[in-house]
Amino acid sequence: MNVSITQIKIGNLSVDYAIRLVAEALGMDDDDIKVKSLAETIHRKTEGNPFFMLMFLRSLCDEKLLKYNFGAMKWTWDEDAVNSNIVTENVASVLVNKMSRLQEETQRMLMVASCLGSNFRKSAVVGVMKNISRSEMKSAMRSVSSLPPWLPPLPSWGSSSLLSPDLTNSNSSAVRSFSCTAAIIRSSSSESLLSSDLSNSSAERSYASSIEEFEGEGLCEVGNEECRFMHDQIQSAAFELISPEQRDSFRGRIGSILLQTLSPKELEASLFEVVGLLNCAASNVTDEKRIELARMNLKAGIKASENAAFDTAKVYFKTGREVLGSRGWEGDYRTMLDLCSHGANACFVTGDFDSMNELIDEVLSKDINTKEKYRVSDIKVKSLHNIGKYNESVNAALDFRRQLGLPTLQKKPASTFTIIREYIQVKRLLKNKTAEDIANLPELDDERYEMGQRMNEHLGTCIYQIEPTMFPLIVFQSVTTSLKHGLSSLSSPAFAALGMILCGPFGKPHEGREMAKAAELILEKPGMRSSATYTKFITQSFCYHWTSPLQDTIAPLLKGYQLGLEIEIGDTEKAFFCLNMHSFHLYHIGRSLNSIQKELEATIPVLTQLKQDEIKLKTITLLATVKKLRGIDVEASDKILDSMLSTAASNDNVTLSSIVNLMKLEVFVFYQEWKEAIDLVRKAGNIRLFLASFFYSVRYTLLEALTYVKAAQSASGWKKRQMKKCAHKTIHLIRGWSKNGNVNVVHYLYILDAELAVLNGKNKDAKEGFNAAIATSSRNGFLQDRALSHELASAYFRSQGDDYWGKYHMERSRACYLEWGCGGKVEQLFISESGTTKVEVTDDKADEVTILSDGKRSAGTSALIASRDLLLEGYRTELDNGDVESVSFQSE
Repeated sequence: MNVSITQIKIGNLSVDYAIRLVAEALGMDDDDIKVKSLAETIHRKTEGNPFFMLMFLRSLCDEKLLKYNFGAMKWTWDEDAVNSNIVTENVASVLVNKMSRLQEETQRMLMVASCLGSNFRKSAVVGVMKNISRSEMKSAMRSVSSLPPWLPPLPSWGSSSLLSPDLTNSNSSAVRSFSCTAAIIRSSSSESLLSSDLSNSSAERSYASSIEEFEGEGLCEVGNEECRFMHDQIQSAAFELISPEQRDSFRGRIGSILLQTLSPKELEASLFEVVGLLNCAASNVTDEKRIELARMNLKAGIKASENAAFDTAKVYFKTGREVLGSRGWEGDYRTMLDLCSHGANACFVTGDFDSMNELIDEVLSKDINTKEKYRVSDIKVKSLHNIGKYNESVNAALDFRRQLGLPTLQKKPASTFTIIREYIQVKRLLKNKTAEDIANLPELDDERYEMGQRMNEHLGTCIYQIEPTMFPLIVFQSVTTSLKHGLSSLSSPAFAALGMILCGPFGKPHEGREMAKAAELILEKPGMRSSATYTKFITQSFCYHWTSPLQDTIAPLLKGYQLGLEIEIGDTEKAFFCLNMHSFHLYHIGRSLNSIQKELEATIPVLTQLKQDEIKLKTITLLATVKKLRGIDVEASDKILDSMLSTAASNDNVTLSSIVNLMKLEVFVFYQEWKEAIDLVRKAGNIRLFLASFFYSVRYTLLEALTYVKAAQSASGWKKRQMKKCAHKTIHLIRGWSKNGNVNVVHYLYILDAELAVLNGKNKDAKEGFNAAIATSSRNGFLQDRALSHELASAYFRSQGDDYWGKYHMERSRACYLEWGCGGKVEQLFISESGTTKVEVTDDKADEVTILSDGKRSAGTSALIASRDLLLEGYRTELDNGDVESVSFQSE
């Protein structure tokens, strides 16, 4: 996401550059008065478009107004005659005049070429010319003298607009897309229109002569087979040769010829061009041809979808439905079903939810087999989830499973007994199978069960938001189906999810890792790769961090995001799941807050465009947290986090509310706001239940335990005992994780042990604990936790009257917070010093920052914030050299 894109806009030439262009073309000096006058006149007519400037010069030469004097060895012209001619000329008239000088056969070939797009093949034009009668050409062609004295407005040089408005009218909607799509997709095909060589017959020599003519006139660039119009306005002028009344029928006729003459392989390669031309005359097609044309639009739409051109695909699917008309279901219900189903998916991907819902409702209202409603039901469930309507999404998925006649869960909380009972049944089916044994199971061959598995996949994603206790039952059901009936592409995420449950709630990370390995082995089997993105999201977000460094999940999550965007997989939703978790894991390992902020700000507009509302809310939550820690838009960030809680409550989204509470607790702990922290912990309840297996739950457990310890340190009597008891209970969880091999919590235990030692008055243990916490968090790369450890150590040593070590740890804490980019925290530490704080940087420049006694920012504080990056580099250099005393934050 941190890719820099540079846009280079190439505009028209200025007058000065126009003079240089004309002078260069004529081989004359650009300070010649006659050259300047000629260039300025041409510039006014062409708006500085270099292509048309050269065309004007060529037209002057063609009309003998610009001549080469071999005696003087230079170009000469009568300035008055040239100016008189140019006054009446414009780009359109120049093109019209050029057309009028062409042979009639050349004009006809240009007519055909203009209908094939900005890029075309010689053999395609010749193939049409062979199969269309002269009478048809004559009736479709209008005289050059009747051409309009205007053409579409001049585009800037480098414009990609290749079709004139007349080629993209409302009656020819499919043509809008076929040229562009064909140009993109044809590049991957080795075949194209009519690749046979031209013979030496008289007619074909005439065709070859015409091709040479429009190449010689500078109208087209001609290769061995590929040709292209030199400019969109040339294509427009050629298209104007066709009588307006005959344009649609003429293009339709060309399409019919290509349909009849192309081989199946050639037709497949040129499908978009042919279908686009046929659609131009769709209103006049006979009843016998309607079904054939609708099926061709379906085929073109599917091909466009496979190449991720979903906007183009929508046009084809819509045209196909319009061709079949209101009685399409009676005439060819299978084609109509496919057009509606694929069309609904194209609308879903492009965010056109209104059209999508119309198509879904149309299919669901028909009295057809349940299996035939699968595709639109699948899209309905996905779309409801995307817009945050989790209850409706769950209801739709459960209802479809019932219609299939498959075992279906009741939507209600699951008891611990029920979960354990179902797990025991799965355990019996597994029978100590290894990951390799699972991956070698036979494939599923029952379409009904495969559809049910897909619904369970959606249920797992949605139910986690509203009723997490049902999640294990859905996973067990999917795994049971795979073990009893065979593997499908949906078995991979099912076994990954089983690994997730084993790693988190069941506390069996090594067994869970084996299931994650089985999921990855299933992906290696033929035809199973479609779930690669979702599987990678589950294994990296829920499984591997329990036994491997959290840093090791960063690259795989990014790879999962990239896989989801590939055409072969095309799982945009799960791709953004991976990207979102990638951002959160970057935050948890202490990556630079500035870089995280940039990534998040670049992601949010994309999520908005693709209507990925659920991921967007989580992304906004993380962004607001990052800004608060950096000291940017603090009040606005507070309001955003509060609004996220309200949104989560209104949608019954317990996962989102838990994440928001976690991030609010992060801020409270880093800013040492312990009263607010303990209030949140008490109010939020058991967040781990809703964040089970995520690293979120691990992080929350540290913050919760630390909050309890701090509350106990400031309390007395029964309240102190109560807080201490809660702390020990929470710390016990972390000890269990560490015992099972979780390397990411080792420094958490050292921090908590040190604070418990402070609570119990064990000074030696406290010192050893803080030193171990600092060393371990540094070694494992958790920069923010190293900063926190130094800060807590500083507070401890100062409470013991040891100012030297108190100052040492404070300086180190500031350095770590600066490196992390936590400017808000650094500013808080400055404010904690009384009076004026002097910040010395390595370039001998100092910034005086006055801190008011009431804690408010003075004008100098802004200067501090603006110079953070400079401060960081110099400050870190001093500390790396071990010279703590030279970096002074002196209180005056």
